[in-house]
Formats: sequence, C-alpha cells, structure tokens
Amino acid sequence: MKKIAKEFHQQRRGNCAQSVAYAWGQKFPGGRGVEDVFAGCGAGRAPGGLCGALHASCTLAGTAAEPSIKQSFAEKTGGHLTCKEIRAAKRVPCADCVEIAAEILENHARKS
Repeated sequence: MKKIAKEFHQQRRGNCAQSVAYAWGQKFPGGRGVEDVFAGCGAGRAPGGLCGALHASCTLAGTAAEPSIKQSFAEKTGGHLTCKEIRAAKRVPCADCVEIAAEILENHARKS
C-alpha cells in the first residue's frame, strides 16, 4: 500500500492525504474514490494542522485507532504530527510521511 501511495503522491495526482486514501481504495475496493474527500487536506490544511497523510490514516482507520496511529507515526517522524512541525524539522520529506502513514494504516487494517 505504501508503494501505491508514494507513486500517487510523486506523480502529483493528489496531496498527501489523498495519496494515502487512494492507496487505501486500491487495497480495499469498497473505498475507491475516497481520495476526493481529502482534497482540501494537503499543505497543512488537515484539521488541527495534522500532516495530511496522518489525518487520512486516522480517519480511514476510525476514531478508536487514532491514538495508536498517531503514536506510531510520531515514533517515525521524530515526535512530530503536524505538517508545520514536520516541515520545520526538515528530517522527513512529504513522500516519506505518505509512505509511513500508508504503512501504519495497512498494518492496522491487518490487525482488525
């Protein structure tokens, strides 16, 4: 799933949130087209300023999974959850955030 998300993002077919959602839709056919819901969640515009990829993962996994997903994401991004923090730290590029969030979401889905 992370490969699909990264390719979608690199081809500039959508923002970070849409990239994760697109990969989700490809992996779980009932979710096809869900990426359109996240059109306004790129470049720090996700609720609370969250990284868009993280926001999509949390939303698609459901509220109960959100704390676990955020913790896993923070462990891989130096403790950062918002787009602004991640960009300011200059350690994790957006494409990597997309991969991280997609992988966490896929792992969560396997456990459920």
